[in-house]
Amino acid sequence: MPIIKSAKKAARQSIKRRENNQEIKKTIRNALKDFRNKPTAEKMAKVQSEYDKAVKKGLMKKNTASRRKAKLAEFAKKANVKLAPAKKAAAAKPAAKKAPATKTAAAKKPATKTAAAKKPAAKKAPAKKAATKKA
Repeated sequence: MPIIKSAKKAARQSIKRRENNQEIKKTIRNALKDFRNKPTAEKMAKVQSEYDKAVKKGLMKKNTASRRKAKLAEFAKKANVKLAPAKKAAAAKPAAKKAPATKTAAAKKPATKTAAAKKPAAKKAPAKKAATKKA
């Protein structure tokens, strides 16, 4: 049993983290079980999403999730599960939106580079003067 205040807090935090991690793992297991029982594109997307959430929260390493998602894709291919057409249409739309955004970003970049180059030079000069006054 911890005696020090910080150790008590660490024990409380570890209990909460453990519960959260168990909950995430449980949702992954349930989604995976549903997918394996009756494979569909929606269920596959759900399992992949759960793996991504686990990576984002630090519960699983990126390569582990990637390997498991690859196994899912293999299983789906054997079960003749194909991606939903809505996914393909949704993937095409953001690509069309990104093209104009890059053109405006390219136009803005030269202006910011010249302004950024001037600022560090101005900051360095006062810093040296302050150092000479202290010495």
